[in-house]
Amino acid sequence: MLYSVVIPCYKSAKTIRKVVEMTSAELDKLNRTPYEFILVDDHSPDGGDTLHELLALANEYAFVKVVELAQNSGQHNAVMAGLNVASGKAIIAMDDDMQTHPSQLHILMEEYDKGFDIVYGYYPEKKHSLFRNFGSYVNYMSVRILIGKPKDMKTSSFWIIRKFVRDYVIQYKSPYTHLQGLFLRTTRNISSVPVKHFEREVGKSNYTFKKLVDLWSNILGYSIVPLRLAKYIGGLLSIGGLLGALIVLIRKLLIPTTALGWSSVMVAIFFFSGIIMLFLGVLGEYIGRMFLGMNHQPQYVIREIHEHKDKGNGDKQ
Repeated sequence: MLYSVVIPCYKSAKTIRKVVEMTSAELDKLNRTPYEFILVDDHSPDGGDTLHELLALANEYAFVKVVELAQNSGQHNAVMAGLNVASGKAIIAMDDDMQTHPSQLHILMEEYDKGFDIVYGYYPEKKHSLFRNFGSYVNYMSVRILIGKPKDMKTSSFWIIRKFVRDYVIQYKSPYTHLQGLFLRTTRNISSVPVKHFEREVGKSNYTFKKLVDLWSNILGYSIVPLRLAKYIGGLLSIGGLLGALIVLIRKLLIPTTALGWSSVMVAIFFFSGIIMLFLGVLGEYIGRMFLGMNHQPQYVIREIHEHKDKGNGDKQ
């Protein structure tokens, strides 16, 4: 059985060799062979240092394949590029910075052997900054609310999936990729196991506030809950406006000297704003469904695929 290890690479010239060699040694020790490594260069802005190191690995090891992207596409889209190229019956995803440590692979493998379709490694103790941990919590709660993620399902970028999951996931062609959403669409036979989270060996996280927000917003492409929420809020405001109008009318009948003005204006604003939001929500239901299936902007663009020279290095796409 072939195992595929997919690693998105971004400014990882100083760590990727160690990741590949340690992971390869661990797979050998676990007797999980044969295997292949799909290293995806997400157009790293480091003057070509990362790509140069990836090409050196591809020339040195026959099991390494390098996917060179023409522009930066983001971590999830880079993983999608790797999934499209991977040939394994089981596909493993890892990071390029040694935080998803090869020494923890056996834990995922043991759980995978129990028959689960997807196994996530999660971190009881994270070695991230407070800002990054807060972002992870917001993402966790958003996925639970918007796409029905099970409460006991804990996730990370360290996982292993079966080939049929990969085959379904790569049918998704929108650029707004969120792998958790795609996995939950495919199967609920998912397990999470605790693994140790290691310190980043070189540099710091490449996720800025903007990138975290962009990644979070991709969740919206897998749910129409926000649109329905607008509809429900609109309905509630409309009801509130009607009740307010009734109260104003009763007060005027009971106390004829009551001055009409601000209160009646506010009631009208609430009522008509509610009606507008109600109909926008209804239209949004249709527009949202069309959006989910009709956006054809590419997830990624592969400039070239590089392999070991004995395999025909530099197959173009």
